[in-house]
Amino acid sequence: METKNLARYLSISFLVLFLVSFLDSVQGRPISMLSGPDPKDAAYTARWLVAQNSWGVLNTISSELGGAPFGNVVSFSDGPPNEGSGIPYFYLTALDPTARNALVDKRSSLTISEYPLGTCGKIDPENPTCAKITLTGKLLVVDGKSEEAEVARHALFSKHPEMEGWPKGHNFQIFKLEIENIFLIDWFGGAKPLTVYDYLHKKMKGHDFIM
Repeated sequence: METKNLARYLSISFLVLFLVSFLDSVQGRPISMLSGPDPKDAAYTARWLVAQNSWGVLNTISSELGGAPFGNVVSFSDGPPNEGSGIPYFYLTALDPTARNALVDKRSSLTISEYPLGTCGKIDPENPTCAKITLTGKLLVVDGKSEEAEVARHALFSKHPEMEGWPKGHNFQIFKLEIENIFLIDWFGGAKPLTVYDYLHKKMKGHDFIM
């Protein structure tokens, strides 16, 4: 009887854990046993956010809406796990407004939240302790025959394997965000001062990544 009871208990425990995990993932909150970086290290937090996330909201100036801002959910990558450069690369087609906008007006921004990583717990995504970053600059087409394009393809396809099979007839191109300004909130007290130089030159520790 004790063996049967133990087996029943383990089965129920497994079912409960599965349901909790399923419900959290459905709500866009993957379970994570890890926490984010030390909020005192702004450059590290910024690079961590960009490296860990695989999508964000890319904002462009709409040429079709009279110059209104246009935000679009897009996939991106700054490099393979543990090898991120901090520069977000995108695989976009001019069949979508985002690429069309950038070809007319390069001014763009990418906004990323810590919330999808599951390290914010149950707090609201707008809570300052749930880090968020907006990278502002120019959305530029990368020369498809350049060495940088090869680096970008590896970065994108290693994180988003599906991209490699997207229709060739849609003329997808590699874009990058040339960062000019960084807005980071990772604790109370307002935005953290962070230069683009410090952001790009921050050395990351591979074992700190959760991907």
